[in-house]
Amino acid sequence: MIEEHLVLLSNYQPIISKLSIPNITVILDQGDSTIDTVQLRRVLSSNIKDRRKKLGISQEKLAEMTDLSVQMINSIEGQRAWVSDKTLLALSMALGIEVYQLFIPNIEIQKKERSQLLFHWLTQIQQGIKSDISADVDKHFERILDMNLQD
Repeated sequence: MIEEHLVLLSNYQPIISKLSIPNITVILDQGDSTIDTVQLRRVLSSNIKDRRKKLGISQEKLAEMTDLSVQMINSIEGQRAWVSDKTLLALSMALGIEVYQLFIPNIEIQKKERSQLLFHWLTQIQQGIKSDISADVDKHFERILDMNLQD
C-alpha cells in the first residue's frame, strides 16, 4: 500500500487533495517518520531524473513533452525548483507513471546514502582513534625517555 511508503507533512495536503491521489497519509511532523521539504524535493527530483533516464529521454525531450523549459526541468532535477500540481501531472504523464509514484523514496538510493554516511562516520572515528593512540604512544615514550635521562 502507498501509505507504507509515503507520509507527507500537512503543508503538502493542498497539492495532494487537488490531484486526488488515493491512500496518501497526511500527518503533522512526527520526527523521523515524516519527509521534510528537503527530503521531498530530493525524492521528487531523483525519481524524475531516474525515470527519464530509464526511458532514454533527454531533458530537452521531457521539456518538450511537458511544455516546460529545459531550464525548469534542469532546476527540478537539481532540486532548485518546486513544482505546481499542474507540472506534477504533466511530468507524471510524460514519464508514464502516476503522480504519487514521483514521491515514493527509492530504497536503494536511501541505502547507498546511509552507507556513505556510515562510511564517513567510521572514517572519522578511525582517524580520531589513530590520533589518540599516536598521542598516547608519544606520551608513553616521552615518560620512558624522561625516566632514562633522570637515571
